[in-house]
Amino acid sequence: MQYNKVEICGVNTAKLKVLSEDEKRELLLRMHDGSPVERRRAREEMITGNLRLVLSVIQRFAGRGENLDDLFQVGVVGLIKAIDGFDNEVGVRFSTYGVPMILGEVRRFLRDGAPVHVSRSMRDTAYHAMQVKEELTNTLGREPTVEEIAERLGTPKENVVLALEAIVEPVSLYEPVFSDGADTVYVMDQVGDRSDDHDWLEELAFKEALKKLSDREKKILSLRYFRGKTQMEVADEIGISQAQVSRIEKAAINSIKREL
Repeated sequence: MQYNKVEICGVNTAKLKVLSEDEKRELLLRMHDGSPVERRRAREEMITGNLRLVLSVIQRFAGRGENLDDLFQVGVVGLIKAIDGFDNEVGVRFSTYGVPMILGEVRRFLRDGAPVHVSRSMRDTAYHAMQVKEELTNTLGREPTVEEIAERLGTPKENVVLALEAIVEPVSLYEPVFSDGADTVYVMDQVGDRSDDHDWLEELAFKEALKKLSDREKKILSLRYFRGKTQMEVADEIGISQAQVSRIEKAAINSIKREL
């Protein structure tokens, strides 16, 4: 992807540095294993070295009348959350984890600041429904029905459906969300092709693998990869150390890999 010499938030986009995957892994290792000074410097290098990733994501919103400076700043917030929450031992590229985090942060900004607002009460219903869905999934070991979510909320199921649909922005499966010139990530790469029998069987196997995890393992994976929390934030919420969170998370992922 070619970038013109345009400044966004005082940053010359034509001169943005691009880190290799090896450089990213090295910086992430220094963030966790280095001295306090090394950690801070590695984090700063990781942020500045991935600003083009933010730029790639916000390009999709160009031409919609949005202020690119604002979108860039919001995207950087998503990037920082991704950097702080990423686990180098999971075995995926940072961009695979970072793009959805950046995109989610930008979409939340646009949704909350859009000229046509979803009503506050409807947004609250949607957010509560998502929280209840996660709680019921952990409790039941499966995805709850709309009726079960509505019953827990004490509201008609029609309200739950309308609220959840109101905060979802439809996108094309073939819409690119990131490209570094050699490797393009499309929306369909994030969600997969569920029409394929092989993927369908893999999904069933994945669900079966999840069922074999302990409640604590499920909760930690949910907080880390569905809520985007850092290991330190998870540790504070559950009441254990960050090292324990890291160990349990790694064991759970390895368990799932063995089952698959």
